Amino acid sequence: MIRLSPEHLQTIRAHAESAYPEECCGIILGYLASEGKIVVEVIPTENAWNTEASAEFSGERTAESKRRQYAIAPEVMLKTQKEARNRSLNIIGIFHSHPDHPAIPSECDRLYAWQGYSYIIVTVQNGKAGELQSWSLDDRHQFQAETIKNIK
Repeated sequence: MIRLSPEHLQTIRAHAESAYPEECCGIILGYLASEGKIVVEVIPTENAWNTEASAEFSGERTAESKRRQYAIAPEVMLKTQKEARNRSLNIIGIFHSHPDHPAIPSECDRLYAWQGYSYIIVTVQNGKAGELQSWSLDDRHQFQAETIKNIK
C-alpha cells in the first residue's frame, strides 16, 4: 500500500497534463511504515529521454520518443537521493504518465523497474489526466497492483 495526500495526487496529475502529449515523470519521496509506504513529497522532473538515454537501452525502446518513454537523468536521481537522505527520507517510487494509453505498466516499464519502488502511472487522454494506479514488482519481477490510500 502507498499513502498519498490529495495534494500529491494533484501534483502528479498537473505534471502529466503539462507534459502531454509526452510522458511526464517524477520521483516520490517518503518512508516505509507498518501501514505501507508513506509519501512525503512528489518531485516532478524533466523527461530526459533522448538519443543519449536510448543508447543505454536495447531493443525496441531505442526507437521510441518521449511520447512512449521516459527517463529521469541519473544526476537528478543522485541529487534527490542525497537530499532525501539529509531529510531522513528515501526514494520510494517513481511516477510517470501514459499519454492516450491505460495506466497499466508496459513491458519496458517492467524490464527497467526496481523492486521495492512503487510505480504510479496516470493515464492522460486528450490532455486530461484520468485514471491513476500504483504498481510494485513481486519476487518474480512481475507488476502487481498496489492500493493507493489518501492521507490528510
